[in-house]
Amino acid sequence: MADTRSEEKPDFARGIPSGDLPEGAMVEGTLGADKVLLLRRDGAVRAIGARCTHLGAPLAKGIVAGGEVRCPWHHARFSLETGEAVGAPAFDPLPCYRAEERDGRITVTGRREAAARPPGRSPGKVVVIGGGAGGHACAEWLARAGHGAAVTLVSDDPDPPYDRTFCSKQYLSGKAKREATLLAPEGFYQGEGPRLLRDRAVSLDLGAEEVVTAGGERLPYDALVIATGAAPLRPDVPGFDRPAVHTLRSLADADALIAAAGTARKVAVVGASFIGLEVAAAMVARERSVTVVAPDAVPLAKVLGEAVGRFVQGLHEEKGVAFRLGREVTGFDGEALTLDDGSRIAADLVVLGTGVAPRTDLAEAAGLTLADEDEGGGIAVDGNLAASAPGIYAVGDVAAYQDPRSGRRLRVEHWVHAQRQGQHVARALLGATAPFAETPFFWSGHYGTSLRYVGHAASAEDARIEGDVGKGDFAVTYREDGRDAALATCKRDQRSLEVEAAWDREGAAAG
Repeated sequence: MADTRSEEKPDFARGIPSGDLPEGAMVEGTLGADKVLLLRRDGAVRAIGARCTHLGAPLAKGIVAGGEVRCPWHHARFSLETGEAVGAPAFDPLPCYRAEERDGRITVTGRREAAARPPGRSPGKVVVIGGGAGGHACAEWLARAGHGAAVTLVSDDPDPPYDRTFCSKQYLSGKAKREATLLAPEGFYQGEGPRLLRDRAVSLDLGAEEVVTAGGERLPYDALVIATGAAPLRPDVPGFDRPAVHTLRSLADADALIAAAGTARKVAVVGASFIGLEVAAAMVARERSVTVVAPDAVPLAKVLGEAVGRFVQGLHEEKGVAFRLGREVTGFDGEALTLDDGSRIAADLVVLGTGVAPRTDLAEAAGLTLADEDEGGGIAVDGNLAASAPGIYAVGDVAAYQDPRSGRRLRVEHWVHAQRQGQHVARALLGATAPFAETPFFWSGHYGTSLRYVGHAASAEDARIEGDVGKGDFAVTYREDGRDAALATCKRDQRSLEVEAAWDREGAAAG
């Protein structure tokens, strides 16, 4: 039998030989009950918390770039000097420790206080519309800088801001409790923190610089951040208005789907999108029979290419998921889906993974400039995510921004990217002037196999494969206009981080 005991970590109170930490190395150890990461960069030794504050990834398996340590799982970034979480999806800082090197030995002697970050200039009154990824990240960063009381976050979601990725992953599959989805501790949106207004913004008065809500409030602003996100598309198919047909966008949607799965036996997922396939995996975890129906010949081929798409399909088929590909749904009678070839698929629960559309109604009614449909729609913003009217910004799924690497306008539907855009706008409101230049990133999980994707490519036709896709150990580079545009990896986390960091630098230089 294999030895399953974890590798013993060094006790940093006793210390380690200096030679065990050469230039560029990272070593995880302990200080009492704390997990501590020792690093040597430019000759200096630093000690910080060893586990990402997002979901606990071991940072020793990440990389250091530009004075920041990057998490291997979901690419959060932390300052080596202060421990601050400077890049989502992590918000909480890492603890910092005192490290001493003397007589050829390195020891850690205790925690140290990190230097306080200057608060920056006052942002004035800030109204954020939308409590999703970008909206919360913007409010959280302003609160972190000491300006939380200046922020009002308007959200028509009945729940306080939560991690939407849990809706199709951990929470839906039963691996996480509902409270684990929340993005902020209880009380964050009370007292001296940002105000959470559970209401719906119905109009923007650009002349008066006010947001008008359904509840009759008029909210004056010096800066307005539109983070309204996107809404699921429900195809105009007979029977798709039945109660057994669900979309998945919100935590309430996930609640409804979990409740429906409690009595359902046969689940049909319409659409082989990332969300659709993650729902399929969650329903398998709940021991339901699952069939995926999609017009695509290969799942995810448009984004990842046929080889990776077939690999992902195989992961699902190994778990019993059936696929009906190259088929359209023509109706649902409450008991079965009818397909365009006349065949029927028994289903007492249907989940639509058929895409989303940006929620631009407020912006359009106010006369803000929208992006063309061939650019993905959304609100047109410049390199600083500023919209066409003074003092207004847009972030997340609704923002069509100027990508400095490609020189094109992009609208990207990624959770972490929306968070980072929200953080960028917060920094801009505090006085930062650099344009937004962060590389898009997302991850997708399928039965313990994780895919990571950095960059953006309009198609997967021009792809260069390294490794063995069939064995789930690969890196696929997607090229566009003669340049590397995106990278998909499996079991090559450091490669993904290194490419993302390089493209971040390239984007910053181009911006």
